[in-house]
Amino acid sequence: MNEIKLNERTHLLQEEPYSYQLQDVEEPNLMREFFEYTEIPKVSFNFRRSPYNMPENIWITDTTFRDGQQSREPYTVQQIVDIYKMISKLSGPNGIIRQTEFFVYSDRDREAIEKCMDLGLKFPEITTWIRAKKEDFKLVHDIGVKETGILVSCSDYHIFTKLGMTRRQAMEHYLSVINDAFEAGVVPRCHLEDITRADFYGFVVPFVRAIQEMSEQAKIPVKFRMCDTLGYGIPYVGTALPRSVPGIVYGMQNYCDVPSEMLEWHGHNDFYKAVANAASAWLYGCASVNTTLFGIGERTGNVPMEAMVFEYAQLKGTLDGMDTTVITDLARYYEKKIGFKVPPQTPFVGENFNVTKAGIHADGLLKNEEIYNIFDTKKFLKRPPLVSLNQNSGAAGVALWINESYGLEGEHRVGKHSPVVKYVKNWIDEQYANGRMSIISGKEVDKKIDEFIASDMGTEGEQ
Repeated sequence: MNEIKLNERTHLLQEEPYSYQLQDVEEPNLMREFFEYTEIPKVSFNFRRSPYNMPENIWITDTTFRDGQQSREPYTVQQIVDIYKMISKLSGPNGIIRQTEFFVYSDRDREAIEKCMDLGLKFPEITTWIRAKKEDFKLVHDIGVKETGILVSCSDYHIFTKLGMTRRQAMEHYLSVINDAFEAGVVPRCHLEDITRADFYGFVVPFVRAIQEMSEQAKIPVKFRMCDTLGYGIPYVGTALPRSVPGIVYGMQNYCDVPSEMLEWHGHNDFYKAVANAASAWLYGCASVNTTLFGIGERTGNVPMEAMVFEYAQLKGTLDGMDTTVITDLARYYEKKIGFKVPPQTPFVGENFNVTKAGIHADGLLKNEEIYNIFDTKKFLKRPPLVSLNQNSGAAGVALWINESYGLEGEHRVGKHSPVVKYVKNWIDEQYANGRMSIISGKEVDKKIDEFIASDMGTEGEQ
């Protein structure tokens, strides 16, 4: 019979949770009911509902210089320093972007860490990612980093087929590595790789509880990063493990006794659910979500940092001091200094993010930009709404383009019946009537406006 005790977190009487033991199976459980490789993965529902339990304080963490670098050419030391300073400014005085993660193996990695540490910025805190080896813990300790990530793969796909171990062997190996971290005086952040294909009750829960016991004995806290390595996570209410994000977060708290502030979600975007899964992790009790700038990362990428900045504001009702204009500065830096072109349709940072091509939309923007713009993008991102001029833009589109491109305000703004607008609009119509297929460039419009001003028509239009 289970004992009934007062739960210190919910302040309600609850039955003591069942104590799950390691299930050391002889053959790997590849969960073919969900993951038959020759079929699309299945989403199963068990209709068990986890309660919303968003922590009072939620944070964003960053892995741009670790996971983000695994899918592109390495950043230079100066680029890392520049980006780190901008992330710190974006984070704001309250440190909402709490931590960032570095490699430590090359001379370039270590130089970048040292230069960033020399800046003396409080946030984001510099952490590292290392191999699970004793000499690596000493390396991190000597550098002066207080926390490091270590890989503890938890699905049978990794344990059996990659590591060639049984569950018990893997668990014993991982625990010995974590003990090495304790001996080195470093806080381990355990990366539970491939958790959305893992046997949650047969391996994850007993493994995490064993780590928690070691942590109490060593009097050193342990963080847990729940890694949705292949983007299998599902945010829907009532979905079954192992793919349920609510179920995983609930289980880590209620069956493993891991407090919110020691939980972190790390997701990938293979099924277009990276942002939704990260937000769900927050809602169900995970304090931190791990991101990269612009979602740059393995395969389809990671959770984009800029997405979670605005998700934070929507959920909390405040930016808590984050300077979102830095997001535009970062996008421009990537394009001009690094040579990385953000895809044009990317929310918040893409070239076409708040640009309309439809004349009817441009007409609405001209009357009131709130009709077709998601928020004051000029205030939050230094990007006023724009139009792209083509055969569909109409006079309203031309007027809006001129007003925004030339910064015309108040009585100086032109309307769609303005002579200069008609002049440019007629020229555009002629272009497409003669077979043009490409959009109209800004330089071309500037040239036509100069022509108009220099003409008698231009003089009349100014009167």
